[in-house]
Amino acid sequence: MLNKQGFDLWANDYDKTVQISEENNAYPFAGYKEILNTIYNEVMSQREAKVLDIGLGTGVLAGKLYDHGYHVDGIDFSSKMIEIAEEKMPDANLIDWDISNGLPPEVMENKYDFIVSTYTLHHLSDEDKVLFIKQLGSILKENGKVLIGDISFMTHAALEVCYEDNKDYWDEDEFYFVYEKLVPSIADEYNVEYKQISHCGGVFIITK
Repeated sequence: MLNKQGFDLWANDYDKTVQISEENNAYPFAGYKEILNTIYNEVMSQREAKVLDIGLGTGVLAGKLYDHGYHVDGIDFSSKMIEIAEEKMPDANLIDWDISNGLPPEVMENKYDFIVSTYTLHHLSDEDKVLFIKQLGSILKENGKVLIGDISFMTHAALEVCYEDNKDYWDEDEFYFVYEKLVPSIADEYNVEYKQISHCGGVFIITK
């Protein structure tokens, strides 16, 4: 798993790396554009929404929302990626923060219509994902949504198939979402819808 310094070094080439994987329909970024578009269209269904992007990277998704006049706050632990994102969104509130420490105090003071996260939360263990999602719920407006696009699978069996096909370069330090495992952990508080977009990626739509 890459640390902060690794992502800083990767920042300038990150988007190109994603593009190559996506164009080849290959793990881990197969379906990347459709995943981002699914989240983008969900947010665009509500005008003038307040959006928090967790792990915004270089601002590919957040930048498009910003261009349409949405209020954007963003979190990332790579200062270099934040620098690139700031060029696209000079008036956005972007915070250098590691989500393994939870959410920053500035964010906890706000309420959001949408909380989006793409290809970030797989760095948290399954237990920490559940705790983090519940923390996100505390800063969600009534009828707000958490939208997570990530390496993910409907079942553990589907994850195992992907692993067997890609074991030579599978990242053993990452914890990929499995719908059938996540839902029982948060079903008492949230409604969870899942859309499988590619063989290794999909979108969670989580509402209170």
